[in-house]
Formats: sequence, C-alpha cells, structure tokens
Amino acid sequence: MRILKEDTNIDFLGKRKIAVVVSAVLIVLGVISIVYHQGLNYGIDFKGGFQVRILFEKVVNLDELRQQFDRPGMGSVSLQTIGDGNEVKLVLPLDNPLGRGAELTGNLKELLSQGYPNLEVRSVESVGPQVGEELKKSALYAILISLGLILVYISLRFHWKFGISAILTLAHDVSIVVGFFSMFNKEFSLPVIAALLTVVGYSLNDTIVIFDRIRENMARFRKRALEDIINLSINETLSRTLLTSGTTLSVVLALFFLGGEIIHDFSFGILIGVLVGTYSSMYVASPLLLLMSVKAPLIKQQQVKNA
Repeated sequence: MRILKEDTNIDFLGKRKIAVVVSAVLIVLGVISIVYHQGLNYGIDFKGGFQVRILFEKVVNLDELRQQFDRPGMGSVSLQTIGDGNEVKLVLPLDNPLGRGAELTGNLKELLSQGYPNLEVRSVESVGPQVGEELKKSALYAILISLGLILVYISLRFHWKFGISAILTLAHDVSIVVGFFSMFNKEFSLPVIAALLTVVGYSLNDTIVIFDRIRENMARFRKRALEDIINLSINETLSRTLLTSGTTLSVVLALFFLGGEIIHDFSFGILIGVLVGTYSSMYVASPLLLLMSVKAPLIKQQQVKNA
C-alpha cells in the first residue's frame, strides 16, 4: 500500500545539515535540563520510598484523593486502584513529611480522616536507596547489552558501517527521549526503561527497513553515487515508514490521553520515541552511513560482496 506517488523524490540527505542542528539542539537542551534539575526525577524504583496499601469503605476518586497529598514537601506521589476500586496503592518518596513506620501510618490516617473516616492501612513496604542503585545499574546494563547485541547482528547481517550507524542512531534517540523526561520533569521509573527499550526496537525496525533497501539498490545501481542510492532508498520506503508511524502513533496517542496516570509516563516515552525514531531513521542513520563511507567507499565493498 502506498500513500505517496511512486516518483516521490525528496532530497533527504540534502537537508542533513539542518538535521544535525535540530538533533544537537534537542540533545543539548536535554543535557542542560538534567544539569539544571541535578539529575533525573527518579521514581521510587530508583531512589527508594514507601509503598502503602489502603482499604477504603467504598470506591474512591483518585483525582480527589490526590488533592489530599498536594502540599509542600510531599514530593512525587503515585496512586493506583487495586481490585474493585476501594483499595489503593500509594507510593511515597523516602523524604516525605509523613515519616515512616508507625508514624507514617498514623499521619496517613490523620491526613485522610476528614474525607475518608473509615479506612484501613493494610501494609507499608519500603524500598531502600541501595536497591534503587542496583536497579539503576541493571537498567543501564539492559540498554547497553541490547545495543551491543544489535551492533553484532547488523554487522553480520549487513556491514559493520551499517551497525555503527544504527547504534549511534539509537543512542541519539534514547538521549533525546531521556532529555524530554528531564525537560518536562517527568518521573523516571522502571516502566520508562521499558519504554526506552521499546523505542530502541521501534527505531531499529525503521532503520533496518531503509538499510535493507539501500543494500538492494547498491547491487542494482552500481554506477550511481551512494548519496543518490540512499536518497532513492528512503523515498522508496517512505510510504511504509509513514504508514507504520501513523498507525503506531494513533495507538500511543490513545494510551497517552485515555490510559490514565498509571501508564502516562510510559506512553509519553513511547510517543516521543516514535516521533524521534521516525525522524532519525531518515535524517540521522542514513547521513551517518554516508559520512562513514566517505573514506572507504561502502559501495565498492558491497559490489565485491554481492559479486
């Protein structure tokens, strides 16, 4: 299925200098934001905190309940209904003003007593900072290992220059998504790590489709310049790219606006990642491949390989 004319001929590589500026600005803004906020806004998974389960007499409205915790010093508070809706999981940071242990239980009951007189604090669990540090390392290892395996696969399947281009593109995408989380001061938690890994997979899929077409066209048009071949390949796969991105975005937008607070940060990461991944597969991955092929022309190596 095509949504564009077959003779579409957009000069993508001709705009690569503009793309460099756009990418550099987004990455620099993200770095500045992280420095300004003195790091990311880590959730309880990474910085530790308390998870409290509260049983109410009847089903509660989370928006109304959330207002009870909207006060100075409370920090980031997460609420989630469990079961029939009358049980709520409350997540509080370690440095919350309600204290910990029995003090936390008493202060919670006092805080909610006016609006919710008949409640029961069923359990209080804590996650220490040491566990959070281990989770940070595990999350980082997960991303690095995935990038390493991707590099090996693409290098074997295509050529090492394709692999390096893909890895740099994925690092570009992850950096921008993390930067957006910092700029909007959104909580960085384990579901966000899952979103980042999803973005890596999505962006890689788009990039692989274009790279595969580039390889095919290099064998078909051996006398054409690599820049022309790359532009041709992007244009030939453009309908597929737009259709895939459009359908994915429609689902992600529904999750973002209608999915509720529980998956809001996750869907935000996917939303930014899909937009950045679509852009980078055309304006980052392909120009990087061209840049690395200047000194040792990739087209000649591929001619020998395909002979």
